[in-house]
Amino acid sequence: MTRGVARIVTWQKPISFRSNGGWTQILLAVSLFTALLSALLAWLEVGTGGTLHVGVGTATAIAVGLAALTFGRTTSLDRRLMESEQRFHRVMEDSAIGVAVVGIDGRIMRSNTAFATMLGRSREDVEGLTFREVTHPDDVDAGRTIIEELKAGVSDSFRFEKRYLRKDGTAVCALLSRSIICDESNGQPLYIVSQIVEIEERRHSAALLTAPETRWNFALASAGQGVWEFDLRKGGTSYSATWVQMLGYAEGELDGDPDRWLRMIHPEDRAAVEEIDRAHLEGKTPFFEAEFRMRHKDGRWIWILDRGKAIERAEDGRLIRAIGSLTDITRRKEAEERLAISAAMLASEKERLRVTLQSIGDAVICTDASNRVTFMNPVAEKLTGTSSGAALGKLLGHVYWAVDEETGQRIGVARSVAGARAPAMPNSRAVLIRRDDTRCSIRQVVSPIINDRDEFCGQVIVFQDFTDARALQRQLAHAAAHDALTGLPNRSSFLRAMEELVDEVRNGGTEHQFMFVDLDHFKPVNDTGGHAAGDALLKQAAEALRNAVRQMDIVARLGGDEFAVVLKSTSEASARLRAQSIIEAIHGLAFTWEGRSYSIGASIGLTAISAGCGAVDEIIARADAGCYAAKAAGRGCVSMAPTGEKAGEAVTPVSGPLAAAS
Repeated sequence: MTRGVARIVTWQKPISFRSNGGWTQILLAVSLFTALLSALLAWLEVGTGGTLHVGVGTATAIAVGLAALTFGRTTSLDRRLMESEQRFHRVMEDSAIGVAVVGIDGRIMRSNTAFATMLGRSREDVEGLTFREVTHPDDVDAGRTIIEELKAGVSDSFRFEKRYLRKDGTAVCALLSRSIICDESNGQPLYIVSQIVEIEERRHSAALLTAPETRWNFALASAGQGVWEFDLRKGGTSYSATWVQMLGYAEGELDGDPDRWLRMIHPEDRAAVEEIDRAHLEGKTPFFEAEFRMRHKDGRWIWILDRGKAIERAEDGRLIRAIGSLTDITRRKEAEERLAISAAMLASEKERLRVTLQSIGDAVICTDASNRVTFMNPVAEKLTGTSSGAALGKLLGHVYWAVDEETGQRIGVARSVAGARAPAMPNSRAVLIRRDDTRCSIRQVVSPIINDRDEFCGQVIVFQDFTDARALQRQLAHAAAHDALTGLPNRSSFLRAMEELVDEVRNGGTEHQFMFVDLDHFKPVNDTGGHAAGDALLKQAAEALRNAVRQMDIVARLGGDEFAVVLKSTSEASARLRAQSIIEAIHGLAFTWEGRSYSIGASIGLTAISAGCGAVDEIIARADAGCYAAKAAGRGCVSMAPTGEKAGEAVTPVSGPLAAAS
């Protein structure tokens, strides 16, 4: 067993070296005295017995002498060992760093005052605790692998940082160094000597020193800024991590060669960059700034903005030190390129649009958000009677005034509400009133202009001269809804009007009366006088029907010699009287064709348009049945067709004064 370790752990009180030395002197004196006494006995005695006594005495003296020498040497070794122990004791106690002797089980056997103070405890409190008990919970497992290696003899020392817990529960960071003491005889670990240095203040100071640099580097990295530094004393150029990563290289891979960056520049940009660099090196410019392309490690080209400045020169003007930054502006350059392409395309599109608007047959007026005219094409100038030069900058109302064709009310060009992308507003019933009060029918489409922020920026008014088309449209519409011979509404137009009336009555509207009118004795006119005579007679009959009713009533030709009349908001009694008037008007027609006179009459079936009248076809069918009953009753009369619950009853003819004559 290593005696030094045992003594370090037990710290025994040293024995006096002077005491040991005194005993040695006494033993030496005794040995000399014994030797002299043996010699005297040899001189006095004679014979064999005397010789034996001399031998014994001499041996005894020698043994005593050897024992004295051996004891002297042993006490000298102990003295040196105790001196070493005292030195270790003083070093441990007087050390400014923490020192602890720890057993293999992790228990603290001895601690100096510095370590106890670091933990806010006394030495007595610390000794006997395990290192786990004074270690921060999060760091308990720190160094476990290293300790196992120590125990296994793989290594004999180690160091790492960990946190300890003070007595008040606060944490303190320390650097722990440990050395293991092994048994010299078998190499087994006996104890561990631990040195603990508090580094809390050092770490705090280091953090304070590195914080500004960290913030600066973080700011540069976040902004994509790389930094380069040329230092002639250091023999080259160094680059920041951001710089080399910008080009796809590893840190330090580009350091050294000050001209390598020039070789990485795009051939088309190199000459210009060299010229800018040379001008700054010669002191002609206050700083260096250039935009150029550099080759990335993967072969692609990236755009770089390089800014630099010489910060130290020799007496002869030579550059000693310079520093600068590089920024990856690839995205900006790509955006600028896209913007330039877009601008060119926009200019081309604008010119194409201008030529198109000048060439098309539609009139176009553009306004701004204040409703002032910003553009007019030649067709718009012609239709409005105002030149483009006179119109630009004027309010739209001074140039363009459109009203509704039917109501005469001005058609306002409404401003779009912010945030609402209103669709284009077409209008085919507009009439443009020129400054000279002349008019023309137009068809206009007003489209608001909304920007990408949903703001109203103006509007585009596209309009056409629609005068001729409007006249033709009216003719076609009239022809589609009216009988070409009589000018009365035709069957399809009449059915639509009837649908509307029936819906009104069902929704609580007033009752109307419907008459089915069939001309009597019309066929002989058509047979003898021909179709021309028949057509002429139908025109006169239609006119007579129209004149026999009110303006609000409806008269239509259903086909052949059949007509329909709707008496709006009329009672049954009034309708009967009106029917008689119609019969008399038809009978009173004096029709002559090619010198021959013809007399005709009319039979009428009458029914009400009421809430329970049914569909339009049912109403017409009932009135038709009534008309058939009137003819069967002798013609020239009115026959009432029942409605509602009485619809199944027989039709009752109502004879008039002209029934016999018909």
